[in-house]
Amino acid sequence: MIIDPECPFCRIVQQSDLDVREVYRDDQVVAFFPTEPAVLGHTMIIPRTHVPFFWELRDEDSEHIGLLISHMSRVIVETIGAEGLNVIQSNGAVATQTVNHVHIHLVPRWANDEIGPIWPTETHYSERAKDEAWDLLRDACRGLCL
Repeated sequence: MIIDPECPFCRIVQQSDLDVREVYRDDQVVAFFPTEPAVLGHTMIIPRTHVPFFWELRDEDSEHIGLLISHMSRVIVETIGAEGLNVIQSNGAVATQTVNHVHIHLVPRWANDEIGPIWPTETHYSERAKDEAWDLLRDACRGLCL
């Protein structure tokens, strides 16, 4: 397991941060409340090994995290009584990633919470630009083997 001693999430993995409100731990992941939750019940999931970006995860870690997202989401909604839930995962500073260790936010939502909408109300991409992006990604995905 790779650990970065400078990484705050690696310190959580090593259980050296005594202020962490941990809710789940197994041999691959840790789930905990962030110190400044967006709303009550906001939970983060991190892999126990230090990996900066989601696309760098091993397949077995991605599968495990995906399953845990599903199970934890259900637990959060049923336990906290949320009306909805955002699953947020960011990669790179431009995408608002502030800690370079993969982490997934499970954010319970209510109609009048403080978060507000997370998507722009509209975009102005031309049909040509959308088709070009579609062509590039569709062609790249043809080579995927799962």
